[in-house]
Amino acid sequence: MSASDSPTLVAGRDAIAPSGEIPRLSVEQASYAYAHQLRSAPMFTLGATSFQARQRELVAILGPNASGKSTLMQIISGALKPLSGRVLLDGVETRRLDARTRAQRIAFVEQQSPLVFPATVGEYVLQGRHAYGRALHLATEEDVALAMNALSQVGAEHLADRRMDQISGGEKQRVILARALAQQPLLLLLDEPTLHLDIGAQVDLLERLRRLGEENRQTVIVVTHELGLAAEFADQVVLLHAGKCLRVGTAAAVYQRELLEQVFDTPLEVETGPAGRPRVSLRSRADRDRAGGRTM
Repeated sequence: MSASDSPTLVAGRDAIAPSGEIPRLSVEQASYAYAHQLRSAPMFTLGATSFQARQRELVAILGPNASGKSTLMQIISGALKPLSGRVLLDGVETRRLDARTRAQRIAFVEQQSPLVFPATVGEYVLQGRHAYGRALHLATEEDVALAMNALSQVGAEHLADRRMDQISGGEKQRVILARALAQQPLLLLLDEPTLHLDIGAQVDLLERLRRLGEENRQTVIVVTHELGLAAEFADQVVLLHAGKCLRVGTAAAVYQRELLEQVFDTPLEVETGPAGRPRVSLRSRADRDRAGGRTM
């Protein structure tokens, strides 16, 4: 049985914000469709998706490849106009914001952040101040101070004079995050930030994101297909599969074994850890063989 056919899959629901509180981010029935041409059949469709997030929350958008995670992130950032629905930031529709205001309020760290020109780490982080209308060579003392503070927040101030092409992958990821922080955004979006990082660097990055969200009163949205990291660090999980939002909620509410097995097409075990957060592991070889109908 495929995930799309299974009766255990549950449609995404709207998260309810506390009474009287305007959520930092509100995604309301947002959908999108890609097509070769305007009137051709869509190649991929992201179905109506809804969730809300408050300041200081970390939300993981979770799912296998080609599930719609990056498309949803592009809609949230304002880069894509939803086919239906809308995205609100502090009660204001993001598509109605001019480009400069949107850049001041939303920082988007994509999977690839190519260098436009050779730069030192300090110069690279200063690019985050462009959203405030100041070119690099006209950076003010305040801009420089904010850039250095952003580097300090990610533990990379000692790299300020190093060239971007001379630092490690983990160091580069921290510097890219510092550039986003220099924008002083309300909403911090990261698309697969742990890609190509070893497990220690992945944990370090997620711990920093949680702490920074708390300290800066930011809302952090992370795209990932790392089940363990999402369970450990996210306040909410948005589970996508094949362009559909299946569930929204805490990891404990979303991580049901049969559901995850169908979505990720892998035999899994889901247990509750000491802190009440779920832990996911592969089922044993014997269990996998029995599940596949084979005998030893």
